[in-house]
Amino acid sequence: MPLNIPLRPNSSSITVMEDAGFYKQKSANQTGREKLLKHVPLEKLMDLKVDYAFKQLFGSDKNKDITVVFLNAILKKSGRKVIKEIAFTSTESGGEYVDDKQSRLDFLAITDENERINVEIQFTNKYDMVKRSIYYWAGIYRSPLQKRMSYKELQPVIAINIMNFNLFQQTDRFHTMYHLYEDEEKFKLTDVMGFHFIEMPKLIRDWKNGNLDPWNDVLVRWLLMLGMVDYRNKKVYDDIYQELEAIAMKDKSVRAAFQNWEQLSMTQEEYFAYESRLKQINDEEAAQREAELRLQEAKEKAIREGREEGFVKGLEEGKKDGRVEGRQEGLAKGIAEGKAEGIAEGIKEGEKSTKEKIARRLLMNDMDSETVAETTGLSIERVIQLQREI
Repeated sequence: MPLNIPLRPNSSSITVMEDAGFYKQKSANQTGREKLLKHVPLEKLMDLKVDYAFKQLFGSDKNKDITVVFLNAILKKSGRKVIKEIAFTSTESGGEYVDDKQSRLDFLAITDENERINVEIQFTNKYDMVKRSIYYWAGIYRSPLQKRMSYKELQPVIAINIMNFNLFQQTDRFHTMYHLYEDEEKFKLTDVMGFHFIEMPKLIRDWKNGNLDPWNDVLVRWLLMLGMVDYRNKKVYDDIYQELEAIAMKDKSVRAAFQNWEQLSMTQEEYFAYESRLKQINDEEAAQREAELRLQEAKEKAIREGREEGFVKGLEEGKKDGRVEGRQEGLAKGIAEGKAEGIAEGIKEGEKSTKEKIARRLLMNDMDSETVAETTGLSIERVIQLQREI
């Protein structure tokens, strides 16, 4: 059935602006529309996939009206009740005991139905997104429980994860939802748990392929707003902006979001904090990449040393026998045994030593112990011990 409103421009007119030196903003006056951005060019807008910018726009009381619309667009997909009001609460989530991990959430909202909604946006893949989300969910779910309270008083917690990377290889869908179901008959066990995962690269791929309709899908228009500025690839999607600019003339929530986004991006203090967060992200990614390269070098070195050790053992075995046959047999046996033993031991010791060297360096650069543990693969206990030794 044809739509009354064009879905998007012809593919031949789609432009992706690359390199800050070549950014250009088309004037909305050319299309007879009021210009949506009045003070800030596209390339100066913050990338909303960076947690600082995302939280400043969607996690503040002054913008909670647009946050309600955004959350309803996501939760509608799983059939939950429409949210009418939210209140933001503490973003600290910890364990039951003093030494349990403490986590800083991007933002945590309580709805008028007393449901808790935790929204996390991840710019970098730290390879543990599913477990991280479950851990956060568990802390939030049990945190209101006090002495003499009944378990019945615990309220639903919904986890929404927006990722600047692909996570699931099993599906091409950019938005997937998870609940607890019975294995055979597939009925839901409980309504207190729900997980949403949104993979932004898949969304942009679908947009480029012409498979999205932001005019008739509220969630798509909000996610396209998040994807419009791509700091990592130094791109701004001008075609997305043109589409959202037209939609904003009819959708006051989108228009309000753009106005607040523009104001946020042109405030000097806010932009400085945003750039500081970007620098921290870049440093963490560089440290993670360095750790991966050093571990690879350690493995290769351990393999080489393991082979040399096996060869030496083989020669020694052959010399003891004194016969050509014995030398050949001992050589073969020694190489086999030495290679296995040397490689295994060399890799183990090499990895451990390299990881600890990198951990010490990161700790001396004031990186927190949890991030160091995630980056190097060391246990949090070992990282804390190394921190005490510095």
